[in-house]
Amino acid sequence: MAKFELKLPKMGESVAEATITSWLKEVGDTIEADEAVLEIATDKVDSEVPSEVDGVLVEKLFNVDDIVQVGQTIAIIETEASASSSTSTPKIEEVQQEVPKVAVAEVSKTVVAAQEVTAPVISSGDRFYSPLVKNIAKQENISQSELDAIPGTGKDGRLTKNDILGHLESRSSKPAAPAVVAPAQSNGVAEKSKKEEAPVIASGEDQIIEMTRMGKLIAHHMIESVQTSAHVQSFIEADVTKIWNWRKKVKDGFMKREGENLTFTPIFMEAVAKALRDFPMLNISVQGDKIIKRKHINLGMAAALGDGNLIVPVIKNADQLNLVGMTKQVNDLANRARENKLKPDDIQGGTYTVTNVGTFGSIMGTPIINQPQVGILALGAIRKMPAVIETPEGDFIGIRYKMIMSHSYDHRVVNGALGGQFVKAVKDYLEAWDSNREI
Repeated sequence: MAKFELKLPKMGESVAEATITSWLKEVGDTIEADEAVLEIATDKVDSEVPSEVDGVLVEKLFNVDDIVQVGQTIAIIETEASASSSTSTPKIEEVQQEVPKVAVAEVSKTVVAAQEVTAPVISSGDRFYSPLVKNIAKQENISQSELDAIPGTGKDGRLTKNDILGHLESRSSKPAAPAVVAPAQSNGVAEKSKKEEAPVIASGEDQIIEMTRMGKLIAHHMIESVQTSAHVQSFIEADVTKIWNWRKKVKDGFMKREGENLTFTPIFMEAVAKALRDFPMLNISVQGDKIIKRKHINLGMAAALGDGNLIVPVIKNADQLNLVGMTKQVNDLANRARENKLKPDDIQGGTYTVTNVGTFGSIMGTPIINQPQVGILALGAIRKMPAVIETPEGDFIGIRYKMIMSHSYDHRVVNGALGGQFVKAVKDYLEAWDSNREI
């Protein structure tokens, strides 16, 4: 028998930790290779962690709601394989004998000194604190003594996430001690260092609904974006009659040949990718006072989740895809988003985002930039509208399919001319559609 350590896998370039949401296997259960053992949630997406080996789950090292760092061992799985590496690994006792006692003493002093400086929250006696509780305590500057005094409602008096969050709410509701404010500038007005939010008072008939974890993350992301970027919008109307008629003509044959539904989204994504290639200074991000010009065009595509929230999977190297490839990518990401099967890598690395507000019947919108990007394009609903049609024989009024596009961009680095030229380029690509195009 050998023991295999199941570790939290790497889940994208910016994901360093995840929260365990549920265990799918219990101690003693038999597990097959590639079978999901537990479910996790990052600040981006929910996912499953599969086993790499066949075996039996013998130990779970973390509980539900605990935070685990990438690379940490989550569970121990006992396999039938022999532990071949055990002979090459020196025993702990042998290693300890090789280390000089003086060096051990010096290391011990260093560790003690470090503990005195950082003063981390620790579990003591019968009082156990999960990594999640410790993380909250660290972020909110809760001391060890204050944490020990909070009553726990968990099993055996264990302190839960709700206990510590409830304590923080009651602490914030207490009158704040008068702060010593430094004299203001020349106007002599003192400014408060922190603005407290006014409590919301609910009557007896009101319903109080707790925001979901995803809802809280989206709210934080939106507020952070508005506080970071100087949002400004440009609007333009595109005549998509050629695209409407062309798609109607080819969609059935496309379905029979490719087994995919040809929607308008991949067509619009193709035009956006071409426009970004023409205007690369919209395919950037800002870091301090530096501009990072992205080499690859990775289009984010806002998609609806099963619970009604939105998520932004990314089409990598979108400008390198033909329409068939773009359609397959769009459909795959949208389907997996609805089924909650997106992987962390699917939502990483976006350089520009497109959102289709027309899906909900809106003719236009003013979307918030998806940080750290500098632009986002909203596609309104396609509507039949009367329009002036210019011909060599003269102008006349006709029925056309039209759509309003709203371009939100970061005015810190994108001026009105560039923002307007970009969305005009998207319009031109759509209106110049080849009605005889083959795919």
